[in-house]
Amino acid sequence: MTQRNNRKYVPHLPSMQALCELNYSHVLRILPDCDTEDLSYAFSVGKGLSYEIRIVESARYTSTLSIVQTTKELPAYLTPSMTVRLYHDARMAEVISSQNTGALQPSYDYPNLKMRQRNEKHMVNIFLAEWLSFCLQHASNITSEA
Repeated sequence: MTQRNNRKYVPHLPSMQALCELNYSHVLRILPDCDTEDLSYAFSVGKGLSYEIRIVESARYTSTLSIVQTTKELPAYLTPSMTVRLYHDARMAEVISSQNTGALQPSYDYPNLKMRQRNEKHMVNIFLAEWLSFCLQHASNITSEA
């Protein structure tokens, strides 16, 4: 008989903060003009992978980005998409929504109706860090459109 772990997951704030700071520095390397609203960047990574990063909102201390894989050959549910908030004063970037599923909570009880992992928000931010690192290593043809 297995015992269920009923302890609530508590995010480790120092590692989350370090991850968000890393994501911010990587975003700035890709998007030097990330404080300009209604600007979008399109680029390719390798063969057949195309992405678009759109600045959907820009304020004095924050910017909100929409990141979407625009590869036509894949069905929509397999293409990554996320909304990322940049906090310019804190120099941090965090995923606030992923795969159009609404706002992410810091932690989730498990099991839950949407079957999200206890540390879903942390895992999505790790995905963003890995994706940004991949893009920085392999991106070509980064173009901006106003």
